[in-house]
Amino acid sequence: MDNSQSLVKTAKALVAPGKGILAADESTGTIGARFAALGVENVERKRRDYREMLVSTEGASKFISGVILYDETLRQNCSDGTPMVKLLEERGIIPGIKVDTRTHPLAGAPGEVVTEGLDGLRRRMAEYYEIGARFAKWRAVIAIGPHLPSSYCIEVNAHALGRYAALAQEAGLVPIVEPEVLMDGDHDIDRCYEVTQGTLREVYSQLASQRVILEGTLLKCNMVLSGKDASNRAGPDEVAVGTVDCLMRNVPAAVPGITFLSGGQSGEEATNNLRAINIRGKEMGTPWELSFSFARALQSEPLQVWAANGGATLPAQKAFYHRASLTAAARGAA
Repeated sequence: MDNSQSLVKTAKALVAPGKGILAADESTGTIGARFAALGVENVERKRRDYREMLVSTEGASKFISGVILYDETLRQNCSDGTPMVKLLEERGIIPGIKVDTRTHPLAGAPGEVVTEGLDGLRRRMAEYYEIGARFAKWRAVIAIGPHLPSSYCIEVNAHALGRYAALAQEAGLVPIVEPEVLMDGDHDIDRCYEVTQGTLREVYSQLASQRVILEGTLLKCNMVLSGKDASNRAGPDEVAVGTVDCLMRNVPAAVPGITFLSGGQSGEEATNNLRAINIRGKEMGTPWELSFSFARALQSEPLQVWAANGGATLPAQKAFYHRASLTAAARGAA
């Protein structure tokens, strides 16, 4: 069955003008660490209540096109018994699912990792589609260091991204392809450009060889940034020039959109950089929508408010709405 038309339609809807994706796919351990820092108990009900608070925010669908969920959340019912997937659908928000099973040490490559989760993925993809997911995400992690990354690390992670993307499309799910070059370290922006370029070239080579329909995919990638410990970090204008130039040289025009990850940036920094990238993108006539798929940059403020108010919904939703509106507005900068 040819599902290419539905894949293309969904991909375009996810990067519709003025909207972006909320990444709410933290594992139980990851969200538990964030809860612990704020004195919130890490139990299923609390995780459900927190994520329900986010996705049920009145008016959020003006800014949020889709939400990436964790396996647990995709299967949950809301506090009133409504399936989480149905809640999203009723608000015109597309449900998505994280399908990788985290990173593991890469054999023969000290300090580097490979993302796993391909075993049984075809079966899981079919199940996720039946539950209601319409797009998926797989994250590869590339670290920058004195002797990193190796070409071996980039190649094996890009190969896995290609295999995942092909299986996702077979199941009717739009694959978000996420090769993240980490901002950890003291490298300068030129080094980030170099590594990002090498990574993107290998990723798109693998996608082509594995017969992935680019029009039915999205790229989720890092902005070209200085390392977070760099002595002189590049500002938004320099980030925009480096990011747009790197993408123009290495991402095919057939891809409908690029959804930037925040990658450890604060909400304000990520939004300012997104705004500058969109301004530069319009100047250069980029062929893709330049959108966002933020996690912490969208969630940090509402999570703190939610925890500080004992799980009260309205104050936290107000904070989430505010941050989502600012982020979405950065897409329309010109």
